[in-house]
Amino acid sequence: MTDIAFAWTALGGDPALVSRVTTVERTGALTARLPVQQLARACVGTCALAAAELAARRAGLAEVPAVRLDDGAVATAFHSERLLRVSGRAPTVFAPLSRFWPAADGWVRTHANYPHHRARLLGALGLPEGASVGAAAERFAERPALEIEEAVYGAGGLAVALRTPEEWQAHGQAAEVAARPLAERARLDSTRARVLPPLGPADALLPASGVRVLDLTRVLAGPVATRTLALLGADVLRVDAPHLLELPDLHADTGFGKRSAVLDLAACGTAFEELLASADVVITGYRPGALDRFGLSPQALIARRPGLVVAQVSAWGGYGPWGGRRGFDSLVQVATGIAATEGSDGRPGALPAQALDHGTGYLLAAAVLRALTEQSYDGHGRCVELALARTAHWLMDGIRPAPATGAQHTGPEAWLAETDSTLGRLRHALPPLSFAGGPANWARPPVPWGSDPASWW
Repeated sequence: MTDIAFAWTALGGDPALVSRVTTVERTGALTARLPVQQLARACVGTCALAAAELAARRAGLAEVPAVRLDDGAVATAFHSERLLRVSGRAPTVFAPLSRFWPAADGWVRTHANYPHHRARLLGALGLPEGASVGAAAERFAERPALEIEEAVYGAGGLAVALRTPEEWQAHGQAAEVAARPLAERARLDSTRARVLPPLGPADALLPASGVRVLDLTRVLAGPVATRTLALLGADVLRVDAPHLLELPDLHADTGFGKRSAVLDLAACGTAFEELLASADVVITGYRPGALDRFGLSPQALIARRPGLVVAQVSAWGGYGPWGGRRGFDSLVQVATGIAATEGSDGRPGALPAQALDHGTGYLLAAAVLRALTEQSYDGHGRCVELALARTAHWLMDGIRPAPATGAQHTGPEAWLAETDSTLGRLRHALPPLSFAGGPANWARPPVPWGSDPASWW
């Protein structure tokens, strides 16, 4: 079974449709010891096929449009946050305290891009706000890696000790992750609620046209998924808490095609319920359980909005000993043995892109599109769940490396575009999804964070 076929069937797709996908392979597009290029190709290809399938269903086509993948476009999209330029300025991807640190007996990786995570990290180290990288390095060097991991987690921060693949496989969370499918899928209601109307002539092949998506996600996998749905015609409204500012460059990169609003779920009265009453899809990307107190579990959402599609993405999965932990792509790489595999000379390494984030984002979008296709037959609500750690397991143990073929990848220039926006002139990666009759770019550029009302058009 090819990698695309594996992901496609994991989402419930008809295996026969995989023949609609062709690939332009290029060597050196995403070079690593692990088969990252194959992972990226499979995730994007699965998403493009899911889009083409839904387009055919809604447009009444006799055949699913042909899907064409290009490794160059895929690799460029997987580097999108690094290739972005805002009026010529390069983005800031990682803050100074987001890095690898030598510990007393190994290595630790931290994530402190957000101010509240930085403050918690420094607090766990017993350092004041504004402490230097050098001061932090001294504290890390004094303590064992696992002790640091637990201390920082206990303070609400983010730090993970470097593990080898064998050490991760012995961990309780690894066993839970390995026992789960690539994407967990469930039908959650028994009432035939509604189906999407056919595509009109003005919609072309925009399979998500008319679909309202509430985007409750943060960097990076969830926003990649909702950016993809916006490309395909969905009306995507990203909603953030007013006190949780997003990183501006990452918001710009993943904000194409969307609107952005702020809403305090603890004090918004009926505002969220009014949004939910007209939503077709809700996508969440917070730590598992974090939104449940606001009545945003899949079961609670679908009870109030029958026929809803609810999609969730997390770092570690909503199960097992780490089910409630925060996490990011860089930390999942460190825990699961990826960083050890990609390292050399005793130092940890990293994948050539945030491939767990991007790959899981495209799989999440594909899962939503497939849920909408299934719903078009029965009208029922559905829930889908994905985890970066499960995508990492697939990369480490499910995808077999294959010899690189095709022309040499010569760089991203062919898959970059420039767009004017209220944020400035943006140089950005073009979408990697391509199917016959489908969109080639987003209908509108990103907007400043929180600049739209929390309402549908």
